[in-house]
Amino acid sequence: MDADSDVALDILITNVVCVFRTRCHLNLRKIALEGANVIYKRDVGKVLMKLRKPRITATIWSSGKIICTGATSEEEAKFGARRLARSLQKLGFQVIFTDFKVVNVLAVCNMPFEIRLPEFTKNNRPHASYEPELHPAVCYRIKSLRATLQIFSTGSITVTG
Repeated sequence: MDADSDVALDILITNVVCVFRTRCHLNLRKIALEGANVIYKRDVGKVLMKLRKPRITATIWSSGKIICTGATSEEEAKFGARRLARSLQKLGFQVIFTDFKVVNVLAVCNMPFEIRLPEFTKNNRPHASYEPELHPAVCYRIKSLRATLQIFSTGSITVTG
């Protein structure tokens, strides 16, 4: 591949994980009985609630902590979290939407070429680690961004951070 040829890479955000608190105790049994699209995991002590728009899955604990996964942008994650808090208010809980924070973003991209993983690891030794017996990808950590890249020999890259 030529060094002077410009190729646009499509980086696709596939998952945004966020957390927030309700500042009230939540009765999981009541949510399971009266809520819509709910799965009650009594042995683990949590409730899974799914929203269709935006398409997110929320893990709800009785302490009032809620984790939302599945959004494709930060705005969509916040909108989904607020919709979830509103649905809990409609069930009769005194929910106050606080401490919203995005904790993880997952993105994928494909390079237009293959990558020789042993050479790449040797040239980027302190940041890259490659254990082909354990995992087929190079784990490349960027400490300043708090991100981890999984680089595969096919040119596929998964970014988590």
